[in-house]
Amino acid sequence: MDVVVFGAGSLGSLVGGLLAAEHDVTLVGRPAHVEAVRDRGLRITGQIGRTVHPNAVTDLDTAEADLAVVTVKAYDTEAATAALARCKLGAVLSLQNGMGNEETLAAALDSPVLAGTTNYGAELTEPGVVECTGIGRVVLGPRPGREGDVERAESVGATFASANIETLVEADMAPRLWEKLAVNAGINPVTALARVENGALGTGPAADLAERAAVEVADAARDHGVSLTEAAARDALASVVETTAENRSSMYQDVAAGRRTEIDAISGYVVDHAQGAVPINETLAALLRTWESARGLR
Repeated sequence: MDVVVFGAGSLGSLVGGLLAAEHDVTLVGRPAHVEAVRDRGLRITGQIGRTVHPNAVTDLDTAEADLAVVTVKAYDTEAATAALARCKLGAVLSLQNGMGNEETLAAALDSPVLAGTTNYGAELTEPGVVECTGIGRVVLGPRPGREGDVERAESVGATFASANIETLVEADMAPRLWEKLAVNAGINPVTALARVENGALGTGPAADLAERAAVEVADAARDHGVSLTEAAARDALASVVETTAENRSSMYQDVAAGRRTEIDAISGYVVDHAQGAVPINETLAALLRTWESARGLR
């Protein structure tokens, strides 16, 4: 299968590199990374070790592919649609953090858009090198409201599975997306503000803060008719904290590098869409937005 990975940062490079073992993959990334991949291939280190040689470009003028996997930051989704709209694509799969990405893609693209989540851990350590900090799985399916796209989702799932990526296809992705949002809301802003690895949220005051943030997401999900209990949100958060204890969250990586974060699509999304009070997510969003504004990142 011909696959375009749009947003070859940490996660995009890892997923694209794994797919490249069995499929024709084109990574779309930043110049230094693209140049390194062209010259030496993409080296995957950490819990998976291999070197692959996908195509690598900095932009898509026009392209034709069976699948585009979107892994850009949530705030770059609109820009991604402008590039992808010039292409002929069989399907588009979002593996991004936060909520609302699938709707943004679907509004601008003619191709079917699928929703996905993954708990693979990845960190781009230098141009051309991505470290797998945690082996996870990909869950994908039709985006909410388009449950008729199950057959297409199964085809994309088979593509991932053929590259030895543990993959689950589900007909109803809404609970999965809200559960992932609960985990992200609990881990990302707290670790970014405290400058700690995920495992620091296992005990102590940070653990309580993360859990309260996740519970607020579960409450907001039920307001929107999605079945996600507070217990399920707590359990999902605890599981990810335990299995990724040594990882730096993507938001912690962004703050450490002085980059804009995805707070708007995580805690900010909860604040904007909750029907009840969400004081923890409101506070976390305000703090990260203040940090970004002070550095001219917004």
